[in-house]
Formats: sequence, structure tokens, C-alpha cells
Amino acid sequence: MTTDTAGYLHKNKTLKALSIAGVALSLGIAGCSNNEQADTTANAEGAVATTEGQDIELLNVSYDVARDFYKDYNPLFVEHYKSAHPNSKILINQSHGGSSKQALSVANGLQADVATMNQGSDIELLEAKGLVESDWESKFPDNAVPFTSTIVFLVRKDNPKGINDWEDLTKAGVEIVMANPKVTGNGRYAFLGAYGYGLHAFNDDEANAKNYVKELLKNVKVYENGGRAATTTFVQRGIGDVLVTFENEANLAATDFGAGQVDIVYPSYSIKSESPVAVVKTVTDKKGTTEAAKAYLDYLWSEPAQQLAADLYLRPSVKTVLDKNGDKLPPIETFRPNDAFGTWDEIMSTYFSDGGIFDQLAVNAPQ
Repeated sequence: MTTDTAGYLHKNKTLKALSIAGVALSLGIAGCSNNEQADTTANAEGAVATTEGQDIELLNVSYDVARDFYKDYNPLFVEHYKSAHPNSKILINQSHGGSSKQALSVANGLQADVATMNQGSDIELLEAKGLVESDWESKFPDNAVPFTSTIVFLVRKDNPKGINDWEDLTKAGVEIVMANPKVTGNGRYAFLGAYGYGLHAFNDDEANAKNYVKELLKNVKVYENGGRAATTTFVQRGIGDVLVTFENEANLAATDFGAGQVDIVYPSYSIKSESPVAVVKTVTDKKGTTEAAKAYLDYLWSEPAQQLAADLYLRPSVKTVLDKNGDKLPPIETFRPNDAFGTWDEIMSTYFSDGGIFDQLAVNAPQ
């Protein structure tokens, strides 16, 4: 049993007895023994219920660095439904870890009502298992992607190693910290961002792009098992000169637990990461929570939820909200991984399968 699953079962048992409106619990980064924690619970009068007066429990299984967004989103969602369903209750449990590990946990039986991942292949895995409907992308706006992010660099205060763009990551003496591309979406986007930059810089010359990425990977000091674990290693343990991670995670570190210790560097060209969501229909149909689960995901496109995303440095899919937040989310030229590398099935097979391009290029590639 994973730490996430155990944490969820423990919280579920403990919190069933609670009926206090608006309870929200969160375990902060300092209290996490690793990146896999069930760390957000919202419980309040005003649930979304299939039948008025029914008590509903939802489990959102999500990727690692989304914990901060959903910690705040869950009470926001509950409050939204409070007046509409005054006689009902909802309990929202939250499970976080490496995106692909989380998807595998759901595929292997973890009873998620919704999956909120950071790459399409994780939802596609659940679709292939028959847990998610085949037309899941059409169930919500923007191909079921409520917000996006991109890969940036977090460096030590005043950028002592002079890291300004991707090519600087190949400098001698630069130590890189990143999430493990074999098991996390964060790490995959970082790797594909580097590879895409290589293709861009060398006019689509595959050989030169591969040589560039190989040189970059020689400088990786630590591959962590999740995005938040990589942040902890870089910020709190003080390892490495640069953390390659999502924009929202870098900003959280720069403005919160790493304030005054780190700076953010935006590369000239980077990858667009998409965070798709889906109802795990086989679970919700069995539990009678399909209506509640869909409502939970629908509300991600509301203006309050989109603004919350922007406040946490996620890029809203609703353009009017994105435009209002240009000061904190500066324009950056990005590319979609599917446009550059094919479908997620092709990406996973070509780049991240055992013996794939990542394994071929990485020194001491993690397994």
C-alpha cells in the first residue's frame, strides 16, 4: 500500500465523525516525509449530492505539486454549493504523489472519484483500463485542461552560476536537481522541455539535440521521485545550483518557503504542460457520486477557481483571467509536447520506456 493510500484510509476513518462546516486540513511541506501524502480534506454542510440530504465523499487523486491548489480549491468548491444543497454534506479527500504513480494506484484499485493529473497519458491509462470514459476530453472545456504551466529554472539568490537559458545547464560545475522522468510528469516535462529546446536551437537536428540533452543530463545531481520532493531537496536541503521544475512550483518556493534564498529564471523557449482532469466513472457510478464528481471538476472553470489558479502561478485556461494576471504570469514562447513528439503513447514508448531515449542519454539513469 502506498503512503498516499494509507494516509487516505487513515484520514477517511478519522474524519467520518466530523460534521463541522468548512473544515480544511493540510500537511505542509515541512511535515512531509516524502512527496506522497494525502494532505487535503474539506468537509462542510452544502455538499454536492445525488439526492438532497445525502452525504457524499469524494477522493481526488492528483499529482504532487497540485496539493497547494486543491488545498484551497476544496473549501472554495464546498462553499459554492452551500446555499444550493443546505441539507447535504461533502467530504473531499485528497491524495498526492508522482502523477504516473498516482494513475497506477487508481488503475490498480484506489477508489478515486476524480483524477487530476499533469499529463494526458495518465488519464489515457485509466481510459485504457475502462475506468474513464473514452470521450473524457470532451466532457469539460479546453479538452478537459483547466490550467497549464511551463518549465522554468529556480536558482540560488542572485544567480551565482549565471544560468539564463537552457544551454547554461550544460556548463561545467553546474549541478541540476529535477524530478525523475521515469515516474513523474514533472520530470518528463523537464526532459522534454530540454529536448524541445535542443531541436529548436539546432533547427530540428536530432543528433545535435541528443548531444545537447546528454550533456545537460551529465549535470543532474539528483533525480527525485516527485516535483515537491525535488523542491525540498533544492530549497531545504540546499543541494544543487538549479532546480528544473514547473513555473507554479518555482514561484511557490520563491515567494514562500524559499523566499529570499532563490530566484526564478525564465528560459527563452519552453514546454507547455497541461493538467487534464476526468471523472473515474466506474468508481462514481458504483458509489453514486457521479453528479458530485462532475460538479467538482466543472467548478474548476469558474472565475474564482481560475483566479485561484493564477494566484498560485498556474496559467488559467480562461483567457480573460489569464490576461488579468499578466504581471505574475509573463508571456513565454512555449510548444506542446504532442506537437513536437507525437501522442503520449508515442512519447512514453519512445522516450521513457526501459531502454528508451531518456535511458540512452542519461548518465546513471534512474529506474
